[in-house]
Amino acid sequence: MSVAIVTGSSGLIGSETVKFLHEKGMRVVGIDNNMRKYFFGEDGSTEWNTCQLSESLKSFTHQSIDIRDSSAIDAVFQKYGKDISLVVHTAAQPSHDWAAREPLTDFSVNATGTLVLLEATRKFASEATFIFTSTNKVYGDLPNVLPLVELEKRWEVAESHPFHKFGIDETMSIDQSKHSVFGASKVAADVMVQEYGRYFGMKTGTFRGGCLTGPAHSGAELHGFLAYLVKCAVTGKPYTIYGYKGKQVRDNIHSYDLVNAFWHFHSKPKPGAVYNMGGSRHSNCSMLEAIDLIEKLSGKRVQYSLSEQNRSGDHIWYISDVRAFQYDYPAWQYQYDLESIMSEIVAAAQERYGA
Repeated sequence: MSVAIVTGSSGLIGSETVKFLHEKGMRVVGIDNNMRKYFFGEDGSTEWNTCQLSESLKSFTHQSIDIRDSSAIDAVFQKYGKDISLVVHTAAQPSHDWAAREPLTDFSVNATGTLVLLEATRKFASEATFIFTSTNKVYGDLPNVLPLVELEKRWEVAESHPFHKFGIDETMSIDQSKHSVFGASKVAADVMVQEYGRYFGMKTGTFRGGCLTGPAHSGAELHGFLAYLVKCAVTGKPYTIYGYKGKQVRDNIHSYDLVNAFWHFHSKPKPGAVYNMGGSRHSNCSMLEAIDLIEKLSGKRVQYSLSEQNRSGDHIWYISDVRAFQYDYPAWQYQYDLESIMSEIVAAAQERYGA
């Protein structure tokens, strides 16, 4: 049986990947030591998801290993060796606010941990596809220099700009911008994954995600804004929007649609490939628009306040242009739009928090 290694296997994208690959008939080895609880406290804990996966999937094995522990990682890869056909690396410290608190921890998890996994793959499963979940923060705050127009409930790029119709593509520079400490550590990992593809000829794919979301997200204040916003709505907890009048825009992609893109890439990998991947013009919203939709779906009022202070390096407007991936993999299509995404998150939050 073909083996897939999934890091961050109890997180949003990791758990979706585990279920998807298990459904495809693969033996899945998940690596996750619940560092999300260390980063974000009990709100961020993924232990509930680890239990669900372990109890429901017969061909799934969970390993509580730190991805920075090269000896432990090597032991897993050596055990399965050439049977490993796919590595999906989703483990990360994902918050740019948190990264500034402990830059050494952030860099060691995001950059060094990625290098440990690349080396283990090269040594023990060099023919495997290696997929990395990068981030739009590799572009830093450069999107903020786009010509932006303020509308009633969102910011938009001027219609005259090439990015208006489809969003931001892979030609945007990663230089001369403020990335945040988190963004810088992800740049290091992003470039290293590309290098292992180009230098060593490995089958590496880098997906620079917009807002990745879905019902399995353990949303916390510092990461996972849609899931956390819904949690606040159904529990009555107050929510603070930081900066830009609440009109900042993000594209949102369901975890299933992203993992399905991973599968298409694995079917025909291109060494060193890089793709922007998000909800694109198909699925995006501002904070204020998200609140309106959540209130409609949940029947609850969102108790929010606006802070004039934006988060350092935060994007005012970011929508992913996914046409490069669609050109290479034309059979891939979205299964979820914004309302169907939000409906699932609201239903999951109501069940999880007893509302």
